[in-house]
Amino acid sequence: MTVPCCGPKCSAFCAIISFWGIIMLALLGIFFYIEAPALAEDLPIDEDVWAAGNYNYTYVSDLYKQVAVNCWIATGLYGATFIFSCIMLKINLRSSYSSS
Repeated sequence: MTVPCCGPKCSAFCAIISFWGIIMLALLGIFFYIEAPALAEDLPIDEDVWAAGNYNYTYVSDLYKQVAVNCWIATGLYGATFIFSCIMLKINLRSSYSSS
């Protein structure tokens, strides 16, 4: 018998929040990948580096791709948290049935 490291409410809450994080960050990654202009303010643009490159758009385009990959990495981490939370929820439900 495995011992859960969090209770049923905590694991359910973490599963719900992780599921929302997966959806939100996957969509953000897609929007950064297609270089949505509304997200331009969220790019980590270094003005000096951009000015040294003669304000070339490839610098901004590379930043869009970098941020998109970062969003997809965070999506994977939220996916791992979602799986872990669902396992903990299942263990908690199984232990509550066996104790009664």
